[in-house]
Amino acid sequence: MSEDSSPQDAPLLEIRGVGKSFPGVRALKEVNLVLHKGQVLSLIGENGAGKSTLMKILAGVQPPDEGSILLDGAKVEIESSRVALDLGISLIHQELNLATNLSVGANVFLGREPLRGGFIDESTIRTESAKFLKMVGLDVAPDVLVGDLTIGRQQMVEIAKALSVNSRVLIMDEPTSSLSQAETENLFTVIKDLRRRGVSIIYISHRLGEVKELSDHVTVLRDGENAGELQREEVDHEAMVRLMVGRDLSDYYERKDRSKGSLALEVQNLRTPAHPDHELSFSVASGEIVGVAGLVGAGRTEMLETLFGVTPALGGTVRISDCEISVDSPLSAISAGIALAPEDRKKQGLVIDMTVRENLSLSALRRDQRRAGFLDFSKEDEISREMIEAMRVKTPNEDQVIRYLSGGNQQKVVLGKWLAMKPKILLLDEPTRGIDVGAKSEIYCLMEKLAEEGVAILFVSSEMEEVLGMADRALVMHEGRITGELARDELAEEAIMRLATGSQLGDQAA
Repeated sequence: MSEDSSPQDAPLLEIRGVGKSFPGVRALKEVNLVLHKGQVLSLIGENGAGKSTLMKILAGVQPPDEGSILLDGAKVEIESSRVALDLGISLIHQELNLATNLSVGANVFLGREPLRGGFIDESTIRTESAKFLKMVGLDVAPDVLVGDLTIGRQQMVEIAKALSVNSRVLIMDEPTSSLSQAETENLFTVIKDLRRRGVSIIYISHRLGEVKELSDHVTVLRDGENAGELQREEVDHEAMVRLMVGRDLSDYYERKDRSKGSLALEVQNLRTPAHPDHELSFSVASGEIVGVAGLVGAGRTEMLETLFGVTPALGGTVRISDCEISVDSPLSAISAGIALAPEDRKKQGLVIDMTVRENLSLSALRRDQRRAGFLDFSKEDEISREMIEAMRVKTPNEDQVIRYLSGGNQQKVVLGKWLAMKPKILLLDEPTRGIDVGAKSEIYCLMEKLAEEGVAILFVSSEMEEVLGMADRALVMHEGRITGELARDELAEEAIMRLATGSQLGDQAA
């Protein structure tokens, strides 16, 4: 617990016995939560555990079916988002809720603009918003357009906006999911400063390392119910995982000894449009899992996109099973047996307003079309049923719209649509981004299974323990070039970071 609170303090916020149901689904059952002043309370749980539903109730987006909410010991009815804000409760969504075509100052005071003579008082907006921007350490002018800021800086604007309405409780939902390491560290500094100022924070994250660093207290939900509580001194990775999934995940990375097959992918002197001055050379064998590590901006995603033909190469050769190919479009990559599961599954990997069945059959449409070019609906149904079973997709039925599935199940659909094509080479860009530990474990098992079947896997990950846990060997990138390759017995966090930061280049230059 922080310096400003103790167990004897009366709670600032208390949730007692809250329940919520939707048609056919019991989302929350008798959930309790206690938050003290100046405390960072982390709320964790698998996808579908009820975290978002509980936070929407607190933020006035949805009413509870039962239970009560107390603020400063008095029962309150949070009937709308406006009521929540008036009570000092602000929710900062994972998908930021800013008007990117307006200035920073205009966003801070959006809907609450000060007036002078019946007109918006721009001078007051600039002066007052500057105070709140300074509080969150954001050194930008209030008249800068929000759309011109990085995601990390936009998030600081959201926090400044919350402080401008005197928020006492800040709810942060997956706040670091789109941030660089430097932006994440800056956010942590702001959170710790807010805690010292007496602001209380509910922090939701799948990144358990962040939870361990920031939390005064951890509340765990599982299947819509309280699964346990951890005090600061009790917070560690294994304890959190055990409460979240109801079992030990000591075999989290179930790596198996596999013999590599013949060379599946060989890249020589590849130049990408993002880093045209650097040539990339590497190979991946059948049945091998190769990780690609590096910091944000290292060029990892751009390399995968060039291999998949999204951005055609400026030079170099790509060989599949010892045959040179020209990858100038995704269609040519697919024809050669390459599949890519992109980092942003909602924008690039799925059509989120289409059904599970339609998404699973998308990649195979050209292959499975009837002679006259019409869809083969019986084949579509066959693929859908087969992949839902093989990938263990949790969905009411194959006609469920994909946007209503959890992140982990959406990712399974992304992978399933490509596995229906039986690829030789599978490119994975942040394969477990934004999904819970249970779903991660399933993705890892799937990667192992595919490797055993002879698929060559090249995966990019920003999670160090994922690279250490899954890779047979790792390529490390820095500013568009491969700075080193580490065999399985050489994989260590320090070795990866030296290569990822370019330290080895400096050593060589010396």
